[in-house]
Amino acid sequence: MEIGSNTPAVVTGGASGLGEATARALAAKGAKVAIFDLQEEKGKKVAAEIGGTFCECNVTDEASVDAAFTKAREAHGQERILVNCAGVGNAIKTAKRDKQTGEISHFPLDAFNWVIQINLVGTFRCIAKSAAGMMTLDPLSEDGDRGAIVNTASVAGEDGQIGQAAYSASKGGVIGMTLPIARDLMGEGIRVNTILPGIFNTPLMNAAPPQVKEALAASVPFPKRLGNPEEYAKLALCMIETGYFNGEDVRLDGGIRMAPR
Repeated sequence: MEIGSNTPAVVTGGASGLGEATARALAAKGAKVAIFDLQEEKGKKVAAEIGGTFCECNVTDEASVDAAFTKAREAHGQERILVNCAGVGNAIKTAKRDKQTGEISHFPLDAFNWVIQINLVGTFRCIAKSAAGMMTLDPLSEDGDRGAIVNTASVAGEDGQIGQAAYSASKGGVIGMTLPIARDLMGEGIRVNTILPGIFNTPLMNAAPPQVKEALAASVPFPKRLGNPEEYAKLALCMIETGYFNGEDVRLDGGIRMAPR
């Protein structure tokens, strides 16, 4: 699908990191981008800079998502592009023993559910609502192309580390639902693909001490550095613009395979 002038697009988590880079890349192609995020100040700033619209959105809340899509569509029209970048993570062992006291505790289920609700259920909620909207559009090509959806999983969805049970489960779920959703929508001309980023230079990573970032970069086979959000955006645009790209989960990780810790 060609990203033309004023093509309506939605990017969840678009106020920072991978989402911001993607929103900027789409806007550079001429798309009208709606940024779904909870970071109002950052989101409004990015939206203003790219000529888009900020829509405050909590992907775990049905009414919030509905309101965000309504606002985006009123501003730009029904979106033909959805990129899901909203996500969170935590690091808690399934069960652990305190080395000093010997006390045993387990992963709090509310903390587990929090990650699942945002990363997995929130992603599916946005996909389902966006796809239903795309189905109302006329096809753009002889192939019947109506729209394209790109999701964000993680390499942790395939080789999760210690403490990543919730995060890996949520991202593994995104990977697992990519092909079934692409098959659900194949008769409607809506393509669905997923990116599995490795270790990227995002605001969350920037909070880590320099020595930690250096060690992580050294663990990447090649190139020995953290990924740049702009590289994620390039792959997202490739998935959107390449009409034969469908139902795929693609690692973008410099060849890394995560160790247990």
